[in-house]
Amino acid sequence: MKRQNGFTLIELVVVIVILGILAVTAAPRFLNLQDDARNASLEGLKGAINGAAGIVYGKSAIEGKERKSADKITVDGQDLNVVYGYPKAADIDKAVQLDLTSEWKVANVSGATGTKKAFTLKNYAEDPVTKCYVLYTEAQSAVSAATVSVTECE
Repeated sequence: MKRQNGFTLIELVVVIVILGILAVTAAPRFLNLQDDARNASLEGLKGAINGAAGIVYGKSAIEGKERKSADKITVDGQDLNVVYGYPKAADIDKAVQLDLTSEWKVANVSGATGTKKAFTLKNYAEDPVTKCYVLYTEAQSAVSAATVSVTECE
């Protein structure tokens, strides 16, 4: 009786074909790299907004304007409207020095008027009303800070 030491060529081809079919059907579900990249960009913008708001608040506190419901400070030669020391929603893009011509755009999110402003990726074709944006909410009182939240891409 002859002992078999390995796999036949047909067995190897069948296994390779099965693995190929699994890779084609299952891999795209696990490797959604575009949404991961968009979400990383949104998280980066959130960090930039938080950093800029913190710097503006520090400058407002130095000037004694952190308790006022409306005032102005000058940062990098630009006048910024502040609310309780934090940038007003209308001026947050100036505080962050955000480029609204090439990479980002203001998103039309319900409720994002007045005390809120939302940003989304300029090249994102989906409707930003329900997903994929960063929302900045200005401070509502002297004891509450401005907030930034991210609604991730799906």
